[in-house]
Amino acid sequence: MAITSYPFDGQSVSEGQFSYLFRELQSTGVADSTGGVGFMVYGDSSGMQVKANAGYAIVRGHAVQSTATTIVPIAAASTSARTDRVVLRLDPALNSIVPTVVQGTPGGGLPALTQTDTGIYDFPLARVAVAPGAATITAAVVTDERQFTGNTVGGWTTATRPASPRIGRLGLNTSTNTWEYWTGTTWSALAPTVTWSSISGRPNEFSPGTHTHDWGEVTNKPTTFNPSAHTHDWAQVTGKPATYAPTSHGHAWDEISGKPGSFTPASHSHTWASITSKPSTFAPSSHSHSGYLTSGSTIAWANGTKRAHNDSVSGSGTYYAVWVQGDGTFARNTSSIKFKENVRDFEISPEDLLALRPVIYDRKDKVESDGTVRPGRKDEVGLIAEEVEPHLPWLINYLDGEVDGLRYDLLGVALVPVVQRQEEAIRALEGRLAALEAKVS
Repeated sequence: MAITSYPFDGQSVSEGQFSYLFRELQSTGVADSTGGVGFMVYGDSSGMQVKANAGYAIVRGHAVQSTATTIVPIAAASTSARTDRVVLRLDPALNSIVPTVVQGTPGGGLPALTQTDTGIYDFPLARVAVAPGAATITAAVVTDERQFTGNTVGGWTTATRPASPRIGRLGLNTSTNTWEYWTGTTWSALAPTVTWSSISGRPNEFSPGTHTHDWGEVTNKPTTFNPSAHTHDWAQVTGKPATYAPTSHGHAWDEISGKPGSFTPASHSHTWASITSKPSTFAPSSHSHSGYLTSGSTIAWANGTKRAHNDSVSGSGTYYAVWVQGDGTFARNTSSIKFKENVRDFEISPEDLLALRPVIYDRKDKVESDGTVRPGRKDEVGLIAEEVEPHLPWLINYLDGEVDGLRYDLLGVALVPVVQRQEEAIRALEGRLAALEAKVS
């Protein structure tokens, strides 16, 4: 018959057919973790013998299990050194797989193994170096030759790689501690180590000698020349000062870019962050300036903030709650309808407000650049913004994408529905109480 398919119900399947099937499902080897002791052969100086540990193995599609240590005799030493091999021998005629010895030739090399496809098959476990005149087998003369099975991959040493593996067979080589696969002709590293010598197209020397490239060979080059305005990382800049800021030096006026069109420059302003050598505290310790504070400036306006509330007020004569804008300037906190549009009811859950936790806390100390420690304020009372955020996120202020502060001025707005709800409950209870008293009387 040219085509055979099996196993099926009511069909006679031979031992050889099952062997073909199982060997494709699992390769020959010891069923143990790589480096395990299943079927490991060792010498213990107890005479001309070795011992094989208990273990489980697959040999050409057949299984063998040993539950106890097996003693394997070694033939008497010869006048010349020889190498014997301890194997698991599959003998289909005897229906057995047992440890046995393939004796080497004195003065010869490693004995060949019988590995037929349907008859005897020897699976190597170890080789034993038998010295001339030896009377005992020590641990030092036994070399492990086992291969290991795996669910989809195997494990072996360089000396015990599978013979005639299927193309693509994958395993861990414990001699080199690398994964390797069979290409059909050779074992190749799955992730080879890249060395300078293995790189193709590399310069003959490193760093390469002075050379040139055509403009078309240059990658990441600007699209125009001179290139349009762009930036470079500090590390890419050549001829830069060795220190930053560089040591004291000077520049000619025409070398400075971004300078004012006139000197002294016309009236202008700077943000607080762009000012250098500014005081470390605000307001700084007692000092004076002449001609720098102008009427209506932010600093001049803020100079009155320590006045008692009943002091007279210039201008409109009205006190205002003040907000600080993102650019650091002040603005009135206004509530008039003339500043608003799209007005609608805002539903607030009283439960969210009642979930808030008032706390008392200390501000962290601040360490100045000169090492001076400014103690933080102690025993302040308030709320923790991160605890408020899940309940009333509209009360939260953010800075640089992180929770920063609370809109305490809006906390009263959140209280309104709670008070209204409690007022409704009180009135309802009073009504019910009045009705009950009238009924009783």
